[in-house]
Amino acid sequence: MSFWTRRKAIDTITDQAPEHRLRPTLSWPHLLALGVGAIVGTGIYTLIGVGAGLAGPAVILSFLIAGAVCACAALSYAELATMMPAAGSAYTYSYAVLGEFLAWIVGWSLILEYTVVCAAVAVGWSAHATEFLGPHGLLPHALLVGPAEGGVINLPAVAITFAVAALLIRGMRESAGANAVLVAVKLAALAAFVVIAARAFDLRHFTPFMPQGFFGHAADGSKVGVMPAASIIFFAFYGFDAISTAAEETRNPGRDLTIGIIGSMALCVVIYMAVALAALGAVPTDAFARSAAPLVYVLDRLNQPLAAGLVAGAAVVALPTVILAFMYGQSRIFFVMARDGLLPHGLSRVSAKTGAPGPVTLVTAAIAAAIAGFLPLKDIAALANAGTLCAFIAVAVCMVLLRIREPDRPRVFRAPLWWLIGPAGALGCLYLFTTLPQITIALFFVWNGVGVLTYLLYGRRASLLARAG
Repeated sequence: MSFWTRRKAIDTITDQAPEHRLRPTLSWPHLLALGVGAIVGTGIYTLIGVGAGLAGPAVILSFLIAGAVCACAALSYAELATMMPAAGSAYTYSYAVLGEFLAWIVGWSLILEYTVVCAAVAVGWSAHATEFLGPHGLLPHALLVGPAEGGVINLPAVAITFAVAALLIRGMRESAGANAVLVAVKLAALAAFVVIAARAFDLRHFTPFMPQGFFGHAADGSKVGVMPAASIIFFAFYGFDAISTAAEETRNPGRDLTIGIIGSMALCVVIYMAVALAALGAVPTDAFARSAAPLVYVLDRLNQPLAAGLVAGAAVVALPTVILAFMYGQSRIFFVMARDGLLPHGLSRVSAKTGAPGPVTLVTAAIAAAIAGFLPLKDIAALANAGTLCAFIAVAVCMVLLRIREPDRPRVFRAPLWWLIGPAGALGCLYLFTTLPQITIALFFVWNGVGVLTYLLYGRRASLLARAG
């Protein structure tokens, strides 16, 4: 059978030998915390201000539009995850629906997404921690930043990456418990921000509501308006896809995955909207949009230095939840691709004691730590967005194709209006992909060029399906 056409059988997709199968230990509260921990990350501390600078108070509409596109993808994910409760997320669904070669492209893109996000957030955590500790920090500058910024290595970023990996290696249930506590800290800080900012709410700050319209151009020719802001804000929403990588470790996939994926998306839309409304109502939009740390800026303007310090401190405490969620997803993608033979098979072994894939988690941590410790991320961080959009498009297409090919196949969760949800999700993500910087799009295709070469030289022949027939 040609590698273009060979596909996994959906009915046997969860059949795995015990030494290569992940242990089911998670329930829906764990998945909900995992999704919220991934979605409510650095974006809520920065992108609200960026979006307000592009759209003014109408950034609220940008949140709704970005949330709607992600909701279409989330519904597609929920249908496929409950139908195929195995690790691997979009890679696994693509393998069963689109074939091995396209599944490799999707999996390779997910590796890019998760690795770069882990590294970028680790560097962000390092910066927050260094600023928070101030003169009490014990490390010299050369060990706080990478070579591109005049240092030797970003040691805090490396340290937090391996600390999260160590937590994951202990077992997913233990990791999920710690993640839930840190997510609670993050949400408590955001709730405090909303309560304090709401006291200064002034409706006049929302006039004019849409100064740039839906599409506009600034004096320098750059794009502004509601839709360009939505393209930026979209990247604050993804992360729920990491939940689908936990399908194999979920006790009741039919119920828990649906609650985790859709629940985390819905909850995060509410959180973003509440924070945006409170911030925009508390201070004039122009001043708010110019700040690199808009939430802290709002609290400083309201003469709340203690609350501002607590919000900044919560970022230091809770940002590791983002690293945990994406490193978890990355290790599971690596794990499943190795289990399928497309990567070295030894990486697919799990610990008999903890049920965690220790070798592949260490490999994941080493790659992310190397990027975080030594490489400049400002030019490549957007690559994570390209990988995410590729996966979202693939999942929406897979959902539609399966509805057409096998309309009578049992589905625990059925996406409503699938004929609208699927195409809307795919086309919405495709549009957002075209709004990425040209250098990002070019680097994305370079990365996948390397991936195709790797597949042709190794994966095409080593694949279990290739050896089976």
